[in-house]
Amino acid sequence: MNTKLLIALVVCVLANHAHACLWDNDTLNMERARFPGALELIAGKFARHSDEYYRWRIEDRLARLKNSPQELKLYDDLAVAYDKLGQHDQAIQTILEKEKIQPGLYETFANLGTFYIHAGEWETGVEFIRQAIQINPDAHFGREEYQVQVIEYVISKQVDGQTTYPLSLGDEGYCDVDDFAKFVLSTKDISIFDNEAAKPELRRAARGVMGMMRFGHHDSPILLECLASLLMADDWDDNKQLATRAILKAAAAFEDPSVQAKYRELAKYISDAQVLPTFPHDNDDQTLAIIEAAFQQEMAEAEQWFAQLRRDEINWIQNGIDVDAAYTERYFGITAFKELVPTVRTTDSRELRRTENALAIRRLIRLAVMVLVVAPLTLILMVIAWRNWRHRRRRLTSAGS
Repeated sequence: MNTKLLIALVVCVLANHAHACLWDNDTLNMERARFPGALELIAGKFARHSDEYYRWRIEDRLARLKNSPQELKLYDDLAVAYDKLGQHDQAIQTILEKEKIQPGLYETFANLGTFYIHAGEWETGVEFIRQAIQINPDAHFGREEYQVQVIEYVISKQVDGQTTYPLSLGDEGYCDVDDFAKFVLSTKDISIFDNEAAKPELRRAARGVMGMMRFGHHDSPILLECLASLLMADDWDDNKQLATRAILKAAAAFEDPSVQAKYRELAKYISDAQVLPTFPHDNDDQTLAIIEAAFQQEMAEAEQWFAQLRRDEINWIQNGIDVDAAYTERYFGITAFKELVPTVRTTDSRELRRTENALAIRRLIRLAVMVLVVAPLTLILMVIAWRNWRHRRRRLTSAGS
């Protein structure tokens, strides 16, 4: 019995090492190459407006509507500004006024559905989004299709009309990181194990969710959790470092320590899969700590970058400059093309480097244990098992004769 237990232990250790992935800076760069802009969206370093801008836009559009009450785009601008400031009812009322002027426009239904969703009226919002898709199925590269799937997924996870977080939390108290990815694939009758069919669909969905983050709420825990699920679903090209960051950002949206703990548990599960497991396995948080420390610096860089953008908009407002024109020239003009997709620098502090080196040493030690202990032990056990088999066979032969 002891021999069998040892063999089982060896097999488990070897299996764990076979499925683990190494972790280093190149890994993150490969993930970023697969999903350009994902790290910047998660960290918050991308061109977007400040609250001061949206308050200015409300005043500007209201004044312009007095002179041009039939100019439909002004209603969209005004309604989105209200929504960005959390005034969802006012946003809905504004866009309904536009609907009265010219009914049935795609932009009207798309915005109206989003406003209802932000107001917490999920079912109503989904119906308007579906109507928008019927009017123009290819608008925004099909992003609305995945917006519907996100909302349907949230509704499917509700209990008595209440949404619990993390969304992927199961009845037994454990989170399934593939949960949303499986939901997306189920709408196309694709198995998550059918890698050839699943991979392109999951990547389209991931880009759809990233679009929602860019033009909606980039710090939405719902979108962040859904993005992490899509990033992790591919067995061969999963994106553990990006997914871990998305889950850590989602955790920060909640004040409830129990919810934060569940998200951090999920983040640790994802990050642990990136490195070779310890032998014997320990449950330290070293890998998660490395990623989290790097992510904290990346978010600090993003906050500093956006703070400058906010100062620009405040300065333009105070000086009576057309903020829309100045913003477009500064952040979307040809001369400022690099600012269109600002890049988060890869963290390379001495502290993180020391931690990475320590982790590398531990991996080498574990590898040495495998080579010097586990492999010889496996060979010895195989020899013992073979000799025992031969001994039993001889006894049976002798007894038969």
